[in-house]
Amino acid sequence: MTTWQEHLPAVRGRYVPGARLAEQTWFRVGGPADVLFRPADEDDLAHFLLNKPESVPVTIIGAGSNLLVRDGGLPGVVVRLGRGFSEIRIEDDLIHVGGGCLDRTVALTCRDSGLGHLEFLVGIPGTIGGAVRMNAGAYGREMKDILVYAQALDPQGKRHRLTPEDLEMTYRHTNLTEGWIVTGAVLRGVKDQDPVEIGAALDAILAEREATQPTRGRTGGSTFKNPTSEKAWKLIDTAGCRGLKVGDAQVSEKHCNFLLNLDQATANDLESLGEEVKRRVYETSGISLEWEIIKVGH
Repeated sequence: MTTWQEHLPAVRGRYVPGARLAEQTWFRVGGPADVLFRPADEDDLAHFLLNKPESVPVTIIGAGSNLLVRDGGLPGVVVRLGRGFSEIRIEDDLIHVGGGCLDRTVALTCRDSGLGHLEFLVGIPGTIGGAVRMNAGAYGREMKDILVYAQALDPQGKRHRLTPEDLEMTYRHTNLTEGWIVTGAVLRGVKDQDPVEIGAALDAILAEREATQPTRGRTGGSTFKNPTSEKAWKLIDTAGCRGLKVGDAQVSEKHCNFLLNLDQATANDLESLGEEVKRRVYETSGISLEWEIIKVGH
């Protein structure tokens, strides 16, 4: 154990030195974390942030669905939100959710309670915390359309309540900087809707995803953001990248804005493939694609 690890504060959650992060991400690649921290609840996390050594970097990961951890792993402490951040509570037309809740679970809970207009969440892989942080969206809607406010901790563990205006939410973007952690959110739906109709809408979204996306592969969701005037997948296809491989990484033939780990790909394979796609798209269209997948580590 290094000197800084010996000075981590006592917590009610769990520290796991040398945790394998490949097991925490959908791509199933990446090196280890120096320390993985699973806080017991928001108080535990706030205590950790306030009392940890200032020099220790902190990285938050959710479900690992939109994340590429590089092969060298992550220095410092990696925080993963668990059971203490999985609350779901509905009051009138509002739903209070923990930052660790899966988006899909929230959509299904809303269905069962007759709370409508949040169906698009079933099409977003990952957690509410991650969805808020990147203003995730699908099927014509995004988080800023339903967010009342987010609960977040700053790097010193201080609590904040942030509205969409505070967060300056735009396409796949908020102003949250490194070290801020979304611990929960309050979302607004439309109450007293027919659960059967909501369920039918959810089923339609899931069926479309199954038909058009490689949902059963080791992927990280959409790789690149859509430029203002074009669809990323179309630019990638036009550039001749459908099915392109680097090592055991491949551009999906089903939906070419998805990268796949066919079996033994490394994070470097996936990142190199993405950069080659970017190069070819720029060469053919003059458009520079921007990564939507978050790349971390060294």
